[in-house]
Amino acid sequence: MKGFHRDPLAHPEDLIRHVYAYAAYRLGDGHDAEDVTSEVFERAIRYRKSYDQSKGEPIAWLLGIARRCVDATLNTRPRDQVELEEMAGETSIEDDSVRRLTLAAAMAQLSDRDQELISLRYGAELTASQIGQVLGMQTNAVEVALHRALARLRPLLEAEETRAAPPLSDAGAL
Repeated sequence: MKGFHRDPLAHPEDLIRHVYAYAAYRLGDGHDAEDVTSEVFERAIRYRKSYDQSKGEPIAWLLGIARRCVDATLNTRPRDQVELEEMAGETSIEDDSVRRLTLAAAMAQLSDRDQELISLRYGAELTASQIGQVLGMQTNAVEVALHRALARLRPLLEAEETRAAPPLSDAGAL
């Protein structure tokens, strides 16, 4: 087979972690991210013979599958649905919960492309080169697009943090 040199699923531990992290970044921790991760590896096992190493690393191939699965999951949700209760219930540390909710609310205001770039970089922990493989972009174009996406995210995060901050109360003043 042209391009096929090795089994793309030979070392699945890191691959599973990256796919789940990407899915969780886009969908939130929990059953949806777990379902997507399972579906990705089910499809990968079924179609592993179609993997072509000359077209990129196994993680790029798997995240291409994951992107389609995440999109399908998002398309089944109402667009404005945010699973705040589920996300808040996943952690026992209040600051971590607030940080996750703030990030989720800010990310939801970005375009799908910006969400995708940030999720691949920080959720799946991919390099710009790997993101380029997944999205079919040049590395420098990924770097520029990611820089711009982060520039759009910063003010949204600041606005969300301001909204999430508890109001100062005179009751606690001495």
